[in-house]
Amino acid sequence: MPKPELYVIFTGNKGRKPDTISLSQEFFDGADIDIEIKAKVIYESDNNNIINKYIVFCKVFNDQIKEHGMTKQAITETIRICKDRNILKQYLNSKEVELVTIMTSLFDDEQIMRTYAKDMARETTKRNAITMLKKGRISV
Repeated sequence: MPKPELYVIFTGNKGRKPDTISLSQEFFDGADIDIEIKAKVIYESDNNNIINKYIVFCKVFNDQIKEHGMTKQAITETIRICKDRNILKQYLNSKEVELVTIMTSLFDDEQIMRTYAKDMARETTKRNAITMLKKGRISV
């Protein structure tokens, strides 16, 4: 039976990041847990394989978000830059419209979640203020 292997693709800068991560170390301060999972971490490299191209695409995208925010311009600039650098060029040429649609949809979903979180925070603050007013802890 083949030995299972797990991988995590890291799209940030490697710095002093480990070559493997474990569930207990990352999320439970090294505690003894019933299920221990270790994964090999894949970082950007000099390889010209599809995974490395994906990592570079993500890095370009992150840079464009920093420059343009979560906008359609960030998406289209990412695609343009990657095509110019021959990163996933064939895929981007054939699937550009679908990719822009999907990525825009993800932005919209994230914006909806941010707005919801802000609304919930405001509602909680409002309820806390009303409670404090009723208990006489603050005055208007």
